[in-house]
Amino acid sequence: MELFRLRAHEIHDLLKNGEISARELIESLFNQIEKTEDSVKAYISLNKKEALKKSDEVDKHIKSGKDFDKLFGIPVAVKDIINTKGILTTCGSQILSNYIPPYDATVMVRLNEEGIIIVGKTNMDEFAMGSSTENSSYWPTRNPHDLDRVPGGSSGGSAAAIAADEAILALGTDTGGSIRQPAAFCGVVGMKPTYGLVSRYGLIAFASSLDQIGPITKDVTDCALLLNYITGYDPKDSTSLKYEKPDYLSFLGADIKGMKIGVPKEIMELPGFDEDIKDNFKEALKNLENLGASVDFVSLRHFDYALSAYYIVAPAEASSNLSRHDGVRYGVRVKGDDLFEMYTKTRGEGFGDEVKRRIMLGTYALSAGYYEAYYGKAQKIRTLIMQDFEEAYKKFDILVTPTSPTVAFKIGERLDNPLAMYLS
Repeated sequence: MELFRLRAHEIHDLLKNGEISARELIESLFNQIEKTEDSVKAYISLNKKEALKKSDEVDKHIKSGKDFDKLFGIPVAVKDIINTKGILTTCGSQILSNYIPPYDATVMVRLNEEGIIIVGKTNMDEFAMGSSTENSSYWPTRNPHDLDRVPGGSSGGSAAAIAADEAILALGTDTGGSIRQPAAFCGVVGMKPTYGLVSRYGLIAFASSLDQIGPITKDVTDCALLLNYITGYDPKDSTSLKYEKPDYLSFLGADIKGMKIGVPKEIMELPGFDEDIKDNFKEALKNLENLGASVDFVSLRHFDYALSAYYIVAPAEASSNLSRHDGVRYGVRVKGDDLFEMYTKTRGEGFGDEVKRRIMLGTYALSAGYYEAYYGKAQKIRTLIMQDFEEAYKKFDILVTPTSPTVAFKIGERLDNPLAMYLS
């Protein structure tokens, strides 16, 4: 049995029945990583020594006859933008190449309490700014299904790790598609939870009003399982929602007969849409109808402004959030003759081109005389877009769209064209 290919819910049953040990599972997984990692490059750092130690503790607990929950002993890959106490956390950037957090993000506290085993920290576009994981300051990650193509981004390392069987479960983050797009490119399951459902405490922020931590898994059951443990109110996060938390596993396999499904018609009119993806999407809609759902088009009137608004709001918030990385408070410091030169050299050498590009865009949008013209207007557009969705949800139970207008593109294909990259 190739243990590294198993799903988390399958592993739980095998551990409970004593058919496998956690040590065997971890050794199998790291053997797979050794075989594939040189070509895929899904990880920035690995946690092998601690993972093996933890697996022995898990086995000792199981042999003692004590009860354990469904994530106990399950290996998890963690995107390198989530704080992990005592484990290097770089955000894919040279400016944090020596940063070892003194605390865990809330999601890690919750998962560690359940006895998960951290495999390593996955590669990503620097500070989550990108759609291909080519903006990592370490190396590009490659799509396990075709090594000449990107895995998507910014959570490309986590998606590639799952697709290559280098992890059982993974955490990513999604600001404007950074879980969903790489999951689609790599053929795995990815979900951006509703904003506020998962605590952002300990997530190194890109755009605070958009970022969410979410699961990347091999199947939908594992997605629901992981979601059960990472969601829930957190007093440390002022944007965390107070709500009655359901068991997400209980929704699996439900009948969709009579469900009303809306398809935003503006999506299908986008330029540069691959015909194959349109055809596959239409086939998926037919399958939904065959299962008893009704499908109809709906108009989101302000859809055309969404991308423009996003690329004002996100860089503006990034500009503010990244101001703390200055050579004084976090990460590396490049010496200069005076304070100004130290700031300039640290940020100039520590940040990559895409991060600098977005800081400049965001700073300009927030500057005196332009704040209302750009950031203020983008926030108003955001409200109109939100109202469009609220109107659509009065008529439909869910809205469905393709995840990406194209398949995974070739490595290097869009690096010289930031606008083409933004569209993905």
